[in-house]
Amino acid sequence: MTAGVRALLSVLMLIGFYILALVELAAALAFAVWLASVAPAAVAVKLSAPLFIAIVGGVGWAMWQAIRAKNEPMPGVVLAPDQAPQLWAEVRRLAEGVGTRAPDELRIVPEVNAAVSEHAKLLGLIPGRRYLYIGLPLLQAMTVDQMRAVLAHELGHYSGAHTRLGAVAYRGRIAIAGAVSRIGTWNVAGWPFRLYARLYLLVDSAASRRQELEADAAAVRLAGKQAAVAALTEVTVVDLAYDFYLGRYVAPGAELGLLPDDVFAGFGDLLAAREEELAGLRERAAEQEQGSVWDTHPPLPVRIAAINALPEGSPSNDRRRATDLIPYLPQVSGRLHQLAINVNGREVLPWPQFTAATESRRLQGAADNIFREIARRLNRPMVGLAEVLDALAAGRAGELGEAFFDDVTRKEAAVKFAQPLEVLLMLAALRSERLSWRSSWTGSSTLVDADGKELDLAPVAELAVDPATLPQARARLLELGIEVAAAMAVETTATARGGDVIAGFGNVTFDGIESDLLVLDNGLIAIATKGDKDEGADRMKALVSAVPLTKLAEQHRFLPYEEFRKVTITKQVPIRAVIELHGGRTVELKESWTGDELHKGSRDVLHKVFAQFTGE
Repeated sequence: MTAGVRALLSVLMLIGFYILALVELAAALAFAVWLASVAPAAVAVKLSAPLFIAIVGGVGWAMWQAIRAKNEPMPGVVLAPDQAPQLWAEVRRLAEGVGTRAPDELRIVPEVNAAVSEHAKLLGLIPGRRYLYIGLPLLQAMTVDQMRAVLAHELGHYSGAHTRLGAVAYRGRIAIAGAVSRIGTWNVAGWPFRLYARLYLLVDSAASRRQELEADAAAVRLAGKQAAVAALTEVTVVDLAYDFYLGRYVAPGAELGLLPDDVFAGFGDLLAAREEELAGLRERAAEQEQGSVWDTHPPLPVRIAAINALPEGSPSNDRRRATDLIPYLPQVSGRLHQLAINVNGREVLPWPQFTAATESRRLQGAADNIFREIARRLNRPMVGLAEVLDALAAGRAGELGEAFFDDVTRKEAAVKFAQPLEVLLMLAALRSERLSWRSSWTGSSTLVDADGKELDLAPVAELAVDPATLPQARARLLELGIEVAAAMAVETTATARGGDVIAGFGNVTFDGIESDLLVLDNGLIAIATKGDKDEGADRMKALVSAVPLTKLAEQHRFLPYEEFRKVTITKQVPIRAVIELHGGRTVELKESWTGDELHKGSRDVLHKVFAQFTGE
C-alpha cells in the first residue's frame, strides 16, 4: 500500500467517524420526534436527552480537541552540525542512501528510543520541518554499526512519507479516543463509536506495522543484516536495562530526597559492568516478546525473520561506541539532565556521594523501624542503641525478639533478635565513622572499613543478646571504635515513603469522618471528602496522579500498619472493622454500600491486609 493510499485511508476513516456521528444524531432526532408523538413531552425529553448529550457533547468535544492539538517537537538537547559533525555526517549520508531529505534538527532525548517527526501541512500532503530524535541511553549502549541501522530505519520512515501522515493519525486518535471517553459505558449511543474506534485503531496499527517492516529494509540496505538485527535486539535489552537502572540505582535515592548530579552518566558504567547479564538478555530477547493485532510495531521475532529474508546490504563492521560520534558527551548528558530531570527540592550530589547518602538513609530508615518497634515494647516514646543494650542487660531479649519473630518461642526469639540488632550496630559503626560505603554496579553497596574490608558485626550481635556475654560485646564495640550512643532514631513516626497504592475506597467513614481511603502496602491514608459523595474512584485517581504519596500522607491522616495491634472485622460486605492500635486507641472503619472502589479487587485486598492482624 503506497503512502498516498494510506493518507487517503486515514482521512476517509476520520471523515467516516463524523459521518457516523451525524447518522446517530439524525437517528436520535427521529427517535425523539416519534417518542413525542406517543408519549408525554417530559418523558420524551428525559429519554432522548442523554442520546443528544452523548453524541453532540462527546463528538463535539473530541473535534475541538483534535483541532487544537499541536504536534510539538519532543523536548531534548539540540545538536547543531558543528557540535556533532561526525553524527551529522552519518545522518546526511544515510538520508542520501534512502533517497530522502535529511532532518532539519537533531535532538538527544532521555528515552530509550529513536524517532522522527515531520510537521507537515495540509493533512501530510505538504512537507514540513523534520526532526530526528536519538535517545541518550541508546547511544550509550550501541556500536556505530548498530546506530547506523537505527538511523537508517528512522530515515526510512521519511523516504516512505510515513512521518507526513503523523498529523492525520495523531488527530484521528485524539478525536476518536476523546469521543469514546466522553460517552458512558452503558450509553447505547456510545456502542457504535466504540466499535468504530476499534476498527480505526486496528487499521491504523496494521498500517504502522507495515511501515516498520519497510523501514527495517532500509536499515538492512545501509547497515547490513547483522547490524539491523543487533540494533533491534539492543533496543529491547537497553529498555529493560534502563528500567532496572532507574529502579535500582536512582529511584531509591529520589524517594529519600536525593538525586545524582547527572542521572544519565551512571547508565554507561552499569552497561560496562553488567555485560555478561546483558549478553544473556540479548539471547532471550526475541523469546520474551509476544505480538498483538493492536501493536504499532511487529513483534521482534517477526521483524528478525523479515530481515533475514532480505538480500544482504552494505555492512561496515564499525565496532566503535556510538558515543564516539558526539564530542563533549558529558556536557550533552549534563544539559539533558537539567532539561529532563525535575529536582523538586531534592538534594543533588555527585554520584559517589549520592550512592553513599542513599545507602545511609536507607540504613537509617531500617534502623528507625526497629527502634520504633522496640520503643513500643518498652513503652517508651523513643529509644536508641544505648537503651536497647540496657534492655538486653536486663534480660529482655526474648520480649524484644517477639516483636519481630512472633512464630517462635520466647527463647528462640531472644536468639533471633541478633538479626535486627546487627542492623543497629551497623548504623552505630557508620555514624561513628568506622565504616563507609563501597558502591557496586554489579551488586549491592557494602559497608567496609578503612582497609576496604567488610566488617562482620553478626558475632557481636550474638554476644549482645545474652546478658552473660553482653559485656564482651560492649568491649568489642569499644575496641572497634564504635560509639553506642551514635545510633539513634531520626524518624520517630512512620511515613508513607516507599509505599504504593494497592486499593482504595471512596466515601467511607474513618474514625468518624467521611473520607476517601487509600490502601497502601505500608499503611492507610484517609482523605476527608467534605461531604462530596460522588465520583470517589475518579477523585482518588486524580489525587494520586497529582500529588506524591509522601505528601498526601503528610497532608492527611496516615495510619501505618506498624501501629496496628489488632483488627476486628465485624462485617465482611460492606466492610466494618475496628482497628486497635498499640497505644490502646481504636479506629473504626465503615464502608458505604454506595461508595466506589478504586478497582474491583479493592475489598479483597483490604481483607488480606487486615488478615495479618486478625490471626486469619
